[in-house]
Amino acid sequence: MSRGRNIFLVATLAAAGAFALAQMQPGGAGQSPLGPQQQQQPMPSLQMPSQQMPGATMPDNSAQTFADQSFIRKTLEDDVAQEQMGQLAEQKSQSDDVKRFGQKMAQIHQQLTSQLTPVAKKLGVDEPKQPSKKDRQEIQKMQALSGADFDAAFIRAMLRTQQDDVKIFKSEEQAAQDATVQQLAKMDEPVLSQHLQILEQIAQSHKVSAESKK
Repeated sequence: MSRGRNIFLVATLAAAGAFALAQMQPGGAGQSPLGPQQQQQPMPSLQMPSQQMPGATMPDNSAQTFADQSFIRKTLEDDVAQEQMGQLAEQKSQSDDVKRFGQKMAQIHQQLTSQLTPVAKKLGVDEPKQPSKKDRQEIQKMQALSGADFDAAFIRAMLRTQQDDVKIFKSEEQAAQDATVQQLAKMDEPVLSQHLQILEQIAQSHKVSAESKK
């Protein structure tokens, strides 16, 4: 074989090898080494199916929504009662500390009612126009009292109600389903707790407890 033909053969083989190597590289020209069934396969989708799988159940929040509604309804009812009790203390008490506390309670529960009214509308809760039957009876009894007897009855009633309110607000801070209700409970619970402490000091000075009877 002549020297010229040897050079030509080497050049041809080198070109063929370079072409084959190019075919095996990603993005190279020509057909992919993958078989026909393996080409153009889509990646598995990470999107959740839009429809619920047979037999699966969606979480039911109706019970907690009802709990939020009950909290709003009871709080509004208590607001009416404590506002009326506070106004009664302003009129009937002969003790300055009881008068001042009654005035403050009336103001606080007026403000709380203003905060709760739009939330009540949002949750479909009708705003109560009067206290509960139990509180109406309590108020009626206080109206017939005067002097130290009135003060003792007022303090006892407010202690029971305030203690109950603080407990309910603390529970709602953790359990509320509605974010607005939860935020309201977190915001108002410290205020109610602070005034419960003041009331407890007044009760101590008047020698009255929530359990005492007259």
